[in-house]
Amino acid sequence: MGNKVLLISPNRCVMPEAVFPLGLAHIQGALEQAGHVVRVLDRLTDPEPVEEVLRGFGPDCVGVSLRNIDNVMIRQPETFFETLREVCESVRRVRECPVVVGGSGYSIYPERLLEWSGADFGIYGEGEAAFVALLEALGNGGDFAGIPGLVWRRDGKTVMNPPRAVGLAARKEFPSRPAGWVNQYLEIGGTMNLQTQRGCAHRCCYCTYPLIEGVTHRRRDAETVAEEVAQLERLGTKFMFIVDSVFNTSARHVTEMCEAMIRRKTTLKWGCFLRPQGLTRELMELMKRAGLSHVEFGSDSFCDAVLEQYEKRLTFADILRSSELAREVGIEHCHFLICGGPGETRATLEMSFENSLRLQSPTIMAVVGMRIYPGTRLAERALGEGRISAEIDLLQPTYYIAPGLTEAEVFGRMKEFAKRAPNWIASDPPPFLGKLIANLRERGVVGPLWSYFTMMQRVTR
Repeated sequence: MGNKVLLISPNRCVMPEAVFPLGLAHIQGALEQAGHVVRVLDRLTDPEPVEEVLRGFGPDCVGVSLRNIDNVMIRQPETFFETLREVCESVRRVRECPVVVGGSGYSIYPERLLEWSGADFGIYGEGEAAFVALLEALGNGGDFAGIPGLVWRRDGKTVMNPPRAVGLAARKEFPSRPAGWVNQYLEIGGTMNLQTQRGCAHRCCYCTYPLIEGVTHRRRDAETVAEEVAQLERLGTKFMFIVDSVFNTSARHVTEMCEAMIRRKTTLKWGCFLRPQGLTRELMELMKRAGLSHVEFGSDSFCDAVLEQYEKRLTFADILRSSELAREVGIEHCHFLICGGPGETRATLEMSFENSLRLQSPTIMAVVGMRIYPGTRLAERALGEGRISAEIDLLQPTYYIAPGLTEAEVFGRMKEFAKRAPNWIASDPPPFLGKLIANLRERGVVGPLWSYFTMMQRVTR
C-alpha cells in the first residue's frame, strides 16, 4: 500500500514572472507512478495554511522543494532559503513524519541546508528515483546507504550518498500537471515550462548547473517530449519555455526534438536558452518551424579576454554570428551579460560596450558582479586571491568584482553607456518594470517581456 505524501513548493516570487514548479511536478509523477498518494501545496497559488493542509491530509511524509537561493541581484538582494526552515517548523508543530528537502537551490548547499532547516533527509541532484527509494526504505526498516543523492544522519554525522543521474532520461511518463494547477499559473503569467534534458558539460567558472545536474547530458525521448508539448497545448498553454541549461547541447538533440514537435503538429510558441556557438541557419530555421519565437543567449561578455577568464570556450565572433542568425531568421533574442567578473577591466568593459553596437539592437540584460557559489571554480579563485575566506558562509549572497574595479564604477559605466544604447537593461530593474509586467499580463501578453522593456526605455527617452 502506498504512502500519503505532501509535496510543498514554498516559492512566492513572481518577478519577472511566476514559474511553475516543474521539478516538484516530476517528483509527483514519479511518486504516483510508484503507487503513492500525493497532494501538492503550492504556496504561490494555494492560500491554505500549511498546518491546515497537514491536519486535513495527514501525510506519512512531507517533501519541500527549494528552487532558488536568492535573486542574484547585488544591489537589491532577496533570499529565499529561509522558507525551508519555516515550512519544516510548521510540519513539526502538527505532524510527526519524515521531512525531506530537495530542489535545485537545496542541491547547491546539501549539508548546510539539511542542518539549517532541521529536516530529516535531503536529496541533492535528481530526486525521482531517490524519493521513491527513500519511501521504500522507510517502510522496510531504514537501509539508506544505497539511495542515490540522499543526505542523512548516521551516528550523529551527516552522510551524503553519491548521486546517480538517471531519473529524467529513464522515465517515459510526464510530470504531473493537474488542469486546475496549470490554470492557476496560466491566469497569472501564461507561461509553462518543460525540460528535454539534464546535465551540463560546459564549465563556466561561476555556474552551478554541473553541481546540480551533473556534467553528463541525459536526453529524453523526443516523441515523449512532443506529446508533452501537445498536452500543454490541450491545457490551454499559449507559450512554454524549455528550461534546459543549454538547449543546443548538440545539433542532433535539437533536430530530434524539433522534428518530433513538427511531426506532432504542435503550434505552441516557445523559448529557450541557447549557447551562442555552433548554430547554423538550417538549425535556426528548424527551431523556428517547430515554434521557437524567443531565444535567451548566455553570452556573459562581448570581450574575448573576459570570455576566456569566465571559461566560456567561445568568442565574440561566435556571439555575433549567433545573434545575426536569430535576427535573419526572425527570432526575438536577448543576451545576458555579467559585468565586472574575473578578468574585467575598464578597457574590457569599453570593448563589450562597443561590440554590443555591432549586434543590431537585441535586448541586452546586464548585471554587475558574479555571484560566488561553493564548489565552483570561481569560489576557488576568490579563495586563492584572498577575496573570501575558507570560513565564509556563501549561503548569504557574496559577489566577485574584479580587482581594480568597484561595484559603483561598473554600474556607473553601464548606466552612462545605456544612455546611448536603450536596448541595454543595466542591472537595476527600471522603475516602471513592475507596473509594465502587470499591465501586459492583464492584456493577455505571454512569453518573455524583455523586448517590451527596451521598447519602453526607447519611448521614455
